[in-house]
Amino acid sequence: MNAASDFPDQTTLPVLPLEGVCPLPHLGILRCSGEDASSFLHNQLTQDVALLKPDQARLAGYCNAKGRLQASFVLFKRSPTEIFLVCRRDLLATTLKRLSMFVLRAKAKLSDATEAFSLWGVAGASATELAPQALPWTRIQRGEADLLTLYPAQGQARALWIGPQGQAPQGPALSHELWLAGEVLSGVADVQQATFEAFVPQMLNHESVGGVNFKKGCYPGQEVVARSQFRGTLKRRTYLLMGQEAMQAGQEVFHSGDASQPCGLIAQTASVIHQGQAHHLALASLQTGAVLEGSLQLAQPGGVALHVLPLPYTLLEDV
Repeated sequence: MNAASDFPDQTTLPVLPLEGVCPLPHLGILRCSGEDASSFLHNQLTQDVALLKPDQARLAGYCNAKGRLQASFVLFKRSPTEIFLVCRRDLLATTLKRLSMFVLRAKAKLSDATEAFSLWGVAGASATELAPQALPWTRIQRGEADLLTLYPAQGQARALWIGPQGQAPQGPALSHELWLAGEVLSGVADVQQATFEAFVPQMLNHESVGGVNFKKGCYPGQEVVARSQFRGTLKRRTYLLMGQEAMQAGQEVFHSGDASQPCGLIAQTASVIHQGQAHHLALASLQTGAVLEGSLQLAQPGGVALHVLPLPYTLLEDV
């Protein structure tokens, strides 16, 4: 029996109403300012910050020496000497402290700017009205606010809106649960406290969604990340899962063919009720062979069955 057979009424997920605007209390803003802000972050992150243009946003990771992600960001240059990094709020203080240790003589200052700005998610028609036909990872200025376009979810546009404290984008209210479902359905997982140092970027498919630049110079863990990509050693990828029970980041996933050890780890989750039906979704980093046959089980051998849904993008193959 494969995983799909355990879901006779849920082999596909209905299109969720991802439309409107939503405050995002689970995210925060880290600010890097100064003459060397760009060069400093360029030497710390998986992304080419030095060549980042004013009309671009980027996904970027911050790794330890072993290439394991300690944080992930959506970043953009607010000015030539000021860069904003949006990340999970539960990791912001730790990341701020660690990055600050490496500033040394660089003319760069890091600070928590979360309380000084208003951070909202914008989805569906509300997003397309602000950014018609914009591709993912585009920065658009709207008055005093910045709009950062993200990967869509179920074909519906998504963006981050960052503006002055007390202001908000226009649009109908979108529940936080639906916004989180859109994060999962976009297929782009972030790093949070429960998954701190659990993944190299490719385990989260970050190289397939523009989160790793293989042409830039060194950064912490760069050799490990590059070796994983170019030696054909990618054994784990992130997959979109659906289950009949709420999941949590950091939970293990087991395969029916091997009860002795987990085959993966839950990276990000969401649960939402739509038209009276509960939908439990997750992004999980799994051994690639585990999704080919047999069934996937949550938390323990014989646990709640998990069903694999198609990713909304194509994976960049290792070479």
